[in-house]
Amino acid sequence: MTVSVRWVLAQKSLALELHAGANGLDREVSFVHTTELSEPFRWLSGGELLLTTGLRLPVTTRERMTYLEGLHDAGVAAVGFGTGLSFAEVPSDFVEAADRLGLPVLEIPLPTPFAAVVTLVMNRLAEQQYDAVVRASRAQPRMTRAVVAGGAAAIVRELSTATSSAVVLLDDTGRVLEQHPRGGGSGVLDEIRTLAAERGTGSSRVSRTPAGISISVQRIAIGSATHGHVAVVGPVLGNVDHILVGHAASLLALDFEKPARVQSAQDKLNSVALSLVLSDLDGLAPVWAQIDLAAGADGTVRAVTVDADTPSRAQRVEGAMATHSAAAGRQLFARRWSSRVTLVVRGTDDAEFAASTIAGLDISERRRLRVGLSAPHPVPQLAQAVEESRLAASSAAAGADPVEFGSLVGGVLMAHASTREALATVGEATIAPLEKYDAANGTDLVASLRAFLEANGHWESAASTLGVHRHTLRSRVSRIEATVSCSLDDARVRAELLLALIARGT
Repeated sequence: MTVSVRWVLAQKSLALELHAGANGLDREVSFVHTTELSEPFRWLSGGELLLTTGLRLPVTTRERMTYLEGLHDAGVAAVGFGTGLSFAEVPSDFVEAADRLGLPVLEIPLPTPFAAVVTLVMNRLAEQQYDAVVRASRAQPRMTRAVVAGGAAAIVRELSTATSSAVVLLDDTGRVLEQHPRGGGSGVLDEIRTLAAERGTGSSRVSRTPAGISISVQRIAIGSATHGHVAVVGPVLGNVDHILVGHAASLLALDFEKPARVQSAQDKLNSVALSLVLSDLDGLAPVWAQIDLAAGADGTVRAVTVDADTPSRAQRVEGAMATHSAAAGRQLFARRWSSRVTLVVRGTDDAEFAASTIAGLDISERRRLRVGLSAPHPVPQLAQAVEESRLAASSAAAGADPVEFGSLVGGVLMAHASTREALATVGEATIAPLEKYDAANGTDLVASLRAFLEANGHWESAASTLGVHRHTLRSRVSRIEATVSCSLDDARVRAELLLALIARGT
């Protein structure tokens, strides 16, 4: 809180008279301090109305100029010179030097005690502090109501009114979402964006422009997620103003979170709808209408299936897909079954788009995933699209680009139900016993078999893919051969087993 030198001079009860520094009357006084030290500079912090009788004022004109320069450099707002004790009047060389510096000098006549000046100014500062607290106590409820009634725009408007400043709301990319008054702060947007980009300096940053405008930027965040920034442009903010900015930032964070919560609920609804339409139940016309929202303008959809090695990794895949869909402005139509996730996308989306849905994961995670993409299908043929994407994912290499069903070598073979039935029979005879053995003993024979087959029987390559020693892999292969009574030295056996694995989606 401050008062101007002009305000102090205007208080008739003090009978002050201006002798120098008329162009500095708008300087702000934040404290009144009395001193008779010849060099008080080191104990000054700026903004003081410094009162003195000149008891230890330097004698020569040059020394007095140095004394005033020291006060000026320390940020003193003005000097109150008491006359009638050490000096009958303010020395003329003192006045001339202060005038050159633009430092106001106020004569305090003998009948006016310094205590009267101190009391009057400090009482005014206290009143301002009280007024600010009252203003904040009224502004905070208004901002809280605004978040319900008018959202971000209303909060920005209330903060602008409460701080008598221009307020600009940016999203996390620096795009202006709201500003009040209209166009307020537009001239310093580059400076605002620069402050907002300074991530390492805490949640609040303050800067002064060469024109003397104060810019305060507050990060809008919940946890580590940053939604944007709110900037207040205008006079220097006081402590209470900073509290209001912090309160507004908290409310804005909640307002930003509302769409996220609504989107999360919508994603869950879409997941349930997807599960229902794949269940072949009757009377699902309203549910199919929900699935229609996933289609592109041509009314077709594709399915993206991602096979992960663990359920926890599949859960992270689903989270990455949700983040990608939100960023693309789309609803999420995804369903997770244990270690597999299926996402419904538009029929015009390609393999590059399918890869982008999991791009938010670490590369170490993506190396463990197999991704398949179906051909485009009308919405009523969604189940076929899902099956195609599952087969494509099953035939994909871990960490490789998504495999499109139409580009599969042997894709025509897999497209026939009779072939899939035959391979399913092979899988029940060969792969199912290995799955049961793994479940009972906590082993990893099925994954080891697939790695060995995909590596064309190359021990080192397969062991590297699994992250085990080649002797460990040899031991597992021996166990596989004993469990299903076959020899993996036979190329036809290996081919049959690999097709069974692909058809089984294992």
